[in-house]
Amino acid sequence: MKEYRMNNTIRNGVILLVVFFLGALGMLALVRFYPTTVTENVTKTIKDVTVNENGIADAVEKVYDSVVTIETYKKDKLYATGTGFVYKNENNKGYVLTNNHVIENGDSIRVVFTNGTSVEAIIVGSDKYSDIAVLTVGSDKIISVAEIGDSATSRVGDTVFAVGAPIDSSAYSWTVTRGILSGKDRMVEVSLTGGSVSDWVMSVMQTDAAINSGNSGGPLSNSNGQVVGITSMKLASSSIEGMGFAIPIEDALSYAERFEKGETIQRPYMGVSMYNLSDLPIRVSAPVTSGVYIDTVEKGSPADEAGFKSGDIIVKLGDADIKSLAYLKYQLYKHNVGDKVIVSYYRGEELKTTEIHLSKAAS
Repeated sequence: MKEYRMNNTIRNGVILLVVFFLGALGMLALVRFYPTTVTENVTKTIKDVTVNENGIADAVEKVYDSVVTIETYKKDKLYATGTGFVYKNENNKGYVLTNNHVIENGDSIRVVFTNGTSVEAIIVGSDKYSDIAVLTVGSDKIISVAEIGDSATSRVGDTVFAVGAPIDSSAYSWTVTRGILSGKDRMVEVSLTGGSVSDWVMSVMQTDAAINSGNSGGPLSNSNGQVVGITSMKLASSSIEGMGFAIPIEDALSYAERFEKGETIQRPYMGVSMYNLSDLPIRVSAPVTSGVYIDTVEKGSPADEAGFKSGDIIVKLGDADIKSLAYLKYQLYKHNVGDKVIVSYYRGEELKTTEIHLSKAAS
């Protein structure tokens, strides 16, 4: 009996020793490895944030001196201000891109550089529908030329920034605002006459970088300091915040090249007066609620020769659906003078198609 108790005591002692050593080893492993893992994760996160924040200042510096403020004068009085940027410097000329609405209706234009130099600019060409204008100044005045990027490869979520002269060109010139590319290929209806009815559609890039009056015509750049768009407009209301838009740089340069060559932008016309179907005060028999209602047809015009009549409702131009006058013009002006286009329209309740041979309006 005594021997049995001693064996029991020895066995219990061995078990206690094994448990003690296992516990000690577990604590040693916990202390040694767990804090190191936490420390490494925290250090890595802080480093990533620091790298991202340093990048934007270099990008701004890269484009900054190519940006100019634009002053439009009418009868020797300051009429409007905006922004532009130098995109080319060759043949003793510096070329500046801006918006048409910045310089339209002016008698003279002046360009102001970041060093304070102000010079008179010459208008090479402008177009109200694309909202693009090109100016030239002496190449000896140019400080820097912007690097052109590629809007097509830009991705939603990319960092972008705008440089411009919001509100007052003298007080807030070369203000930088930052955001992201919020969307691409946005179809935004605008009024070119300042009225309440939209008469044109623009395909633009959307950003939440702050765009204010006076920013128009300035560059929208990516995080590499390359210009991917021209800031053009914003949606403003009490219920909307952070919705600015820019014309893709490829679209702007395609017009700029034509202006440089001395080309006149000729757009086709149909020869009709039209209204949005949705704006008509009368009901029509056609089974549609959107489209373009033809009011009158000019005699001898392309529309007249194609057989259109007053009361017809255009619903399709080529393969594109037409829901308003703004969309009709947008699709029509994609074509050239001399093109032939299939048009779908309702006459009463019957859907018809015809081919129209587009021509230029008589001067």
